[in-house]
Amino acid sequence: MIRKLALGITSAASLGFVGVTGLLYTYQRDLIYPVPEVDRSVPAGFQRISYTTEDGLTLSSGYRPARPGMPTLLFFHGNSIDWQSAQHTTELAVARGYGVLAAEYRGYGGNPGSPSEAGLYADGRAAFAWLLAQGIPAQQIVLVGNSLGSGVATELAATARARALILISPFMSMTATAANKYPFAPVDSLLADRFENVAKIGRVAMPVLVVHGADDGLIPLDHARQLAAANPAAQLVVLPGQGHNMAGKAEAQVPQLAFLAALER
Repeated sequence: MIRKLALGITSAASLGFVGVTGLLYTYQRDLIYPVPEVDRSVPAGFQRISYTTEDGLTLSSGYRPARPGMPTLLFFHGNSIDWQSAQHTTELAVARGYGVLAAEYRGYGGNPGSPSEAGLYADGRAAFAWLLAQGIPAQQIVLVGNSLGSGVATELAATARARALILISPFMSMTATAANKYPFAPVDSLLADRFENVAKIGRVAMPVLVVHGADDGLIPLDHARQLAAANPAAQLVVLPGQGHNMAGKAEAQVPQLAFLAALER
C-alpha cells in the first residue's frame, strides 16, 4: 500500500514537472517579452521617427537631437516598458546636451512583428543605421542597454564600432537569468532566445561601463560582476540599496554622466 502510494506521488510529481516544463517551453517568449499596452504619446523634446529593418519591418521610435558637438545615446529599454521611458532614464544626460535615439522593438509600441532574439538584434542594427544616415558618426554614438536592452546593446557593441557601451542592470545570459527564476527547469535545453552577453562582451573593443544595484532581486549582482570580469577594460559601479528598476533614478544616471564626461577628456 505504502509502495503504491509512493509510486503514485512520484508519478504525479513527474507529470507535474513535465507539464510545467512544457508550459515554459511553449510560452517562453510571452514570459521573456511581456509587451506593455501601446503608448502613442511623444515626450516633450522628442520626435517620433521610423526606420526599416533588414527583414522589412518599419519600426516607430523616438528621437531627441543632441546639442551641436555632443554625442547621442542609442538607448535600448528593458521589459514591460516602451521607448517613451527614455525620457526618464536619460534625463540627466539630456540636460547636459546629449541626444537620444530611444529605440523600439518589433511587437512593442504598436510596431509590427513579434519579438525574438534575432529580431531585436535586427532592430538594433536598424536604429544604429538610422543614426549614421542622419550624419552622426559612429564615434559620436554611445550604446546604452537597460536590462533586456543589455542584450541588444552588447550584441551591437560586439559587431559594430561606436564610442562606448553602457549596461544598466544587465544579465550574463537569458539562460542564466531563467535558471535563477526557474531552478527546477532544464532551461539550457528549453530556451530559444539566449542573449549570451557574457560570451560576447570580451569582443567589445570600446570603453564599457556596467551599473548594477546591489539589491537587484531579478538579476543578481554576480551577473554584472562576471560581465565586467569578461572585459578587462570594463568599469563596474555597484549601487548600494538599489534594486532592478533603477534606471530612471539619479543614483543610476550620475555614474553614467561621469563615465561619459571622462570619454570627452
